[in-house]
Amino acid sequence: MTYNASDIEVLEGLEPVRKRPAMYIGGTDTTGYHHLLWEIVDNSVDEAINGHATRIEVDLDPDLLGVTVADNGRGIPVDVHPKHKKPALEIILTTLHAGGKFEGKGYQVSGGLHGVGSSVVNALASELTATVWRDGKTYVQRFERGATKSKLKNEGRTSKRGTQIHFRPDPEIFGAKARFDSARIRERLEAKSYLHKGLKIVFKDEKGRREELEHPGGIVEYLAKRISESGKPPVHPEPFCLEREDTEVRLELALQWTEAPEERIESFANGIPTGNGGTHDAGLKAAIGKAVRGYMDAQNVKVKGVKITAEDIREGLVAMISVYVREPQFQGQTKNRLNNPEVAGAVEALVRTSLEQWLLEKRSAAEAILGRIVMAARAREASRAAVKEVKRKTAVSHRLNLPGKLADCQTTDPDEAELFLVEGDSAGGNAKQGRDRRTQAILPLRGKVLNAERATAAQVLANKELQNVVSALGCGLGKAFDIEKLRYGKVFLLMDADADGHHIATLLLTFFYRHMPALVRGGHVYLAMPPLYRIDAAKESYWALDDADRDRFIASLPKNAKIDISRFKGLGEMPAEDLKATTLDPRRRRALRVVIDDELATDAAMNELMGKDAAPRYTFIMENAATAAAEELDV
Repeated sequence: MTYNASDIEVLEGLEPVRKRPAMYIGGTDTTGYHHLLWEIVDNSVDEAINGHATRIEVDLDPDLLGVTVADNGRGIPVDVHPKHKKPALEIILTTLHAGGKFEGKGYQVSGGLHGVGSSVVNALASELTATVWRDGKTYVQRFERGATKSKLKNEGRTSKRGTQIHFRPDPEIFGAKARFDSARIRERLEAKSYLHKGLKIVFKDEKGRREELEHPGGIVEYLAKRISESGKPPVHPEPFCLEREDTEVRLELALQWTEAPEERIESFANGIPTGNGGTHDAGLKAAIGKAVRGYMDAQNVKVKGVKITAEDIREGLVAMISVYVREPQFQGQTKNRLNNPEVAGAVEALVRTSLEQWLLEKRSAAEAILGRIVMAARAREASRAAVKEVKRKTAVSHRLNLPGKLADCQTTDPDEAELFLVEGDSAGGNAKQGRDRRTQAILPLRGKVLNAERATAAQVLANKELQNVVSALGCGLGKAFDIEKLRYGKVFLLMDADADGHHIATLLLTFFYRHMPALVRGGHVYLAMPPLYRIDAAKESYWALDDADRDRFIASLPKNAKIDISRFKGLGEMPAEDLKATTLDPRRRRALRVVIDDELATDAAMNELMGKDAAPRYTFIMENAATAAAEELDV
């Protein structure tokens, strides 16, 4: 098959819109169908935002296949464009990226920014008629599927002013069954009437029922409506309301805490609903959290036994935020999210100080809000504890699935529970005698476990010792791994300090690293380091990690003190360099520095393996003869 210049297709005019409508309206489903109407309505709203219109009328056709939108704004210009030699109305409706909203020339603030809204509607409409009342005259022009079907006509004098657009979405694009939904349209128009005080929206449905939507109270009224609809009463009588403006943004805000179990924040940018939030939403959330914490610090409020999170602070909150930005950066033509980075900081600065001051002035409201926040935090902690209890009890109740050699602990809290993997039954018996039965479980392992670095997944699953480890932990492995099902928050490898013990510990670490890496990264795996010497002085016994530790302790004793120094069996085979790797007291079971091939890992290797902040917390020792995994640290 040849491929040359003749195969390159250039789409002109509005052809790209009809070829790929989803790029412009999000899809050809019901949402995309109604998006055409929102584009036309938003153009009329832009006239109102900039003080040129006070009234918008939306009339549905009786068959729900068409709609008319009219406003009393300035009217789309109809004079001939000096460059393109066509009426401005025709250019706007037939050319992508044509409009008066660039560079702030025609509009200081607007919801439109690409100059494609009206032309996209025209391209996807089977028919569109534009009527303009301007300069005392009525002008009419008709279009079909984006193509001009009549010249601009002057149809006589009038005292009216504004623009009227009637269109019918194209069934070739949306399908023959597509229709407008009057309830959906009314809800959207009502939201517009709340957002723009002084704007009257008249809606006439397919049955001719006429309704005037006008709300002088603005978003404060809207907030009361939303709270009433929720059925959850507010916890303080008066909402917090704010109208502010700086060089970046003009803001209107109303919020109130309720007894609802979730938060509800509705955000708008330049009169357009931003269902996916954005930077204005993020700025508001940050401001609320900092204002509440600022109030708590100013009043020296301390909450015992629970940590307050940002989610606790916002639980039950109902908020309406509307911002106006000169150069909005929406995410796509459907405008579901505002992306202007400067808006977040501007909103946070405008809201934070005002809300904190309001809390200080409205002490009864502040106390009620704080009580609601503390209740949310305690409920969250109780819920989390209950979930852990259920998961732990579920795991404990299935004792038939647990290894027979496991000496389990009594606690049902994974955060307290510890599992010690020990070398052989003899070591297991000794460990059981010295353990804390409430929090510490012991699992003896027989001999050297399988080298997971060189074995297949099937071989790993078939290995009895590794099966016991997986069963005891309860969280699965590989793709089935679920950290939430982990029965023990800490897993200690308690091996002999000889070469065999090192080898077993390395094999286990390799297994965790390859099949349960989240345990290593999450700080759940520890390597126990026994001391090299026991020192008996008088009636007390002490332990020394190495020769230097022994000498320091002996020097601290009186010169005539009787001491007995015992070197633990097998420890003489441990290289001294291994002991130097630690910078923490091993008796506290803290992690070692990473040792690879008998050398301390570089900071870069540590960061790559565990993450920069977490690296020093973990233990991962590998030796030349133990496993090939040391050569493949490629997490």
